[in-house]
Amino acid sequence: MITIYHNPRCSKSREALALLQQHDSKSLTVIDYMKTPPTYDELTNILAKLNIPARSLLRAKETEYSSLQLNDPALTEQQLITAMTEHPKLIERPIVINGEKAAIGRPLSNISAIL
Repeated sequence: MITIYHNPRCSKSREALALLQQHDSKSLTVIDYMKTPPTYDELTNILAKLNIPARSLLRAKETEYSSLQLNDPALTEQQLITAMTEHPKLIERPIVINGEKAAIGRPLSNISAIL
């Protein structure tokens, strides 16, 4: 089963969804993470599959990044994950999960590598 954490307002996310639908739309789960943000545990699991720290999943150009002072290097992984669960706009998109593998769909070729 393939899961995409999707934001329909994002062109890259729409492109990734189209690619996945062409690949195998029958086993595709689409989660609009702006409406249904991942829980703390789900996001922790996603980060483990991506094999990246929480800071690497943050969208630093979002207003919330500045207003929450997330550029502070003293913030812990737990604090950054909590910020993303409370403000899902901060999560880089799209995220595609295929079993135990995951990729951020920027560029789209990242997705092809896990299919």
